[in-house]
Amino acid sequence: MEAHTRPIVRISRVTMSGTVPMAEPVCLIENDKEGNLRVLPQAIEILKQIEQHVVVVAIVGLYRTGKSYLMNKLAGRTKGFALGSTIQSKTKGIWMWCVPHPTKAGHTLVLLDTEGLGDVEKGDEKNDNWIFSLAVLLSSTLVYNSVGTIDNDALQRLHYVTELTEHIKVKAQTGDEDESTEFMRFFPSFVWTVRDFTLQLELDGRPITADQYLDNALKLKPGHGKQAMEYNLPRNCLRNYFPSRKCFVFDRPTSAEKMRRMDELTDADLEPSFVSRAREFCSYVFNNTSVKSMKGGFSLTGRMLGGLVEAYVEAIRSGQIPCLDNAVLALAKIENSNAVAKAMAFYKQCMAEWVSFPTETQDELSQIHGSAEKEAVKIFMDLSFKDEDQKYQLELMKQLQLEYEAICNKNAAESKKACASIIKRIFRSLEENLASGFYMSAGGHQKYRNDLKNLTSEYRSESGKGIKDEEALKEYLDGKEAIGEAILAADHSLSEAERRTEVEKARNEAMEQERRAAMEQTQIYQKQLMDQERLYRDNMEQLMNKMEEDRKNAAEEYERVLSAKLEEQKSLYQEGFDKRAKLMQEEIDSLRREREDNDKRGSSSFLSNILETAGNAAAMFLPGIIPKIGGIAVSCLGRLFRR
Repeated sequence: MEAHTRPIVRISRVTMSGTVPMAEPVCLIENDKEGNLRVLPQAIEILKQIEQHVVVVAIVGLYRTGKSYLMNKLAGRTKGFALGSTIQSKTKGIWMWCVPHPTKAGHTLVLLDTEGLGDVEKGDEKNDNWIFSLAVLLSSTLVYNSVGTIDNDALQRLHYVTELTEHIKVKAQTGDEDESTEFMRFFPSFVWTVRDFTLQLELDGRPITADQYLDNALKLKPGHGKQAMEYNLPRNCLRNYFPSRKCFVFDRPTSAEKMRRMDELTDADLEPSFVSRAREFCSYVFNNTSVKSMKGGFSLTGRMLGGLVEAYVEAIRSGQIPCLDNAVLALAKIENSNAVAKAMAFYKQCMAEWVSFPTETQDELSQIHGSAEKEAVKIFMDLSFKDEDQKYQLELMKQLQLEYEAICNKNAAESKKACASIIKRIFRSLEENLASGFYMSAGGHQKYRNDLKNLTSEYRSESGKGIKDEEALKEYLDGKEAIGEAILAADHSLSEAERRTEVEKARNEAMEQERRAAMEQTQIYQKQLMDQERLYRDNMEQLMNKMEEDRKNAAEEYERVLSAKLEEQKSLYQEGFDKRAKLMQEEIDSLRREREDNDKRGSSSFLSNILETAGNAAAMFLPGIIPKIGGIAVSCLGRLFRR
């Protein structure tokens, strides 16, 4: 009878919302009683539940300058972050509010409101530097909020920018090299919001934009004296560290009387020009702030952002300088272990839900396994982070293979149990006849042979036996070999020639049954080998897609930094700093060479990395398909490059 198989299974992941709704902000980082920074576990727990990519906006500035109002506007609320109406700073540490991104579906907007810099009650300059540095490290857009105008005094108050190199390291190794040029690779875009702006936006009698106002304020002063160097230092830092700069100027929102009740006011109570500018600011931030990423262009989820917060604050608490390379390595270890665990959990859940033991055929089990395994690998690829030596991917492949082998073994064992039950039921009459000695008489051997043949045919027509039906039958029939010989010997109606014929028939039937059982096992083994090949093919295909995506992200990072450097060089020429602009050409050329070298190394090592990964995996778990690995890799590469 033809085997009944289930239809092809196509398993897909049930995607969750991936974010956590927050009714109000929570403290992310606070100052403890000893004056040290401390991460709040409840805030980290919120971040660790956010699987979506995050867009992070942090605001910094002097205390009592209205930072929290802007953050509430970004959150789409009138209340949330504390709006103080006295000379005391309301926000302490760094507060966090996670909301669905209003324009980027499937993304979470993380708003970070920082305590005011220069709080006279706090009087801790070191703490201000760490708060500012953390805002830079964690955000994809940094908003600097000030009051009045952008003049030299305002820029000198922004001395935190000039001290960033003392509070942030890019590379783990110590040395005297200047890492400031590396900052542009991962620093956020910079938005300067100027509050209570009362001047006319004019320059030399001509109207200018707020961006031009900022650019003019950042122009350098010629000369090499102390005064010129002090004047240029904050300007150089802003121009060199932040690849993108934007400026908004705000009129006074309302009267001083109403300002004391700012948290009670609606837009109708505020000056129309202020409300309009606030909308422009929000629209710009929503549409121009990118997903938070690490050096190399790796986009972060909320969970990954939480890991960064913990790594950076722990470094500060231990008296170290937060190091980007160290944070990435620590984050990669956590994320990749999590990726393996989640992929395996998904695979096990799918197999538990879809597999009904025993499966009627190995192909049925293989189909379910193939669908679950492919999605599991994709989950890993989506969640993995900087798995450069494919250590964690190899671990996933090993665990998937071992788990599948265990399921196959269970399927075989359950099949044997089902077959034993069916054999016991179908062959019960035969066993009863044997027990009563029914066949131990003249003509009994032929009756025994006919009953055995009919019951065997009935057994083969039964469903629900699984993949070991012929092997189970062989074991049962092997157990009857001796009694069959005894029945033959007791049947005196047969001649010697007939006995020899019956012996030969029995031997041939036993050989046929052995062939059936061997063929059954061969088919199972061949199917499992095909499953193994598919596992490696899927892994390599998705690995190549991941590597290609990483290469594109890195290339985009190079282009962004290079474009910013070229723009800065152009500005230096326009401002008359030809010598400095020419010196920058060396940096630009170096960036171009580095980009070209990386592209060349990527192209030449692409196939070798794939072959090495697949070869290592095959050597550990799949020695039988090593000769095929190269062909599989080349085939996958061909499909990739034909896209």
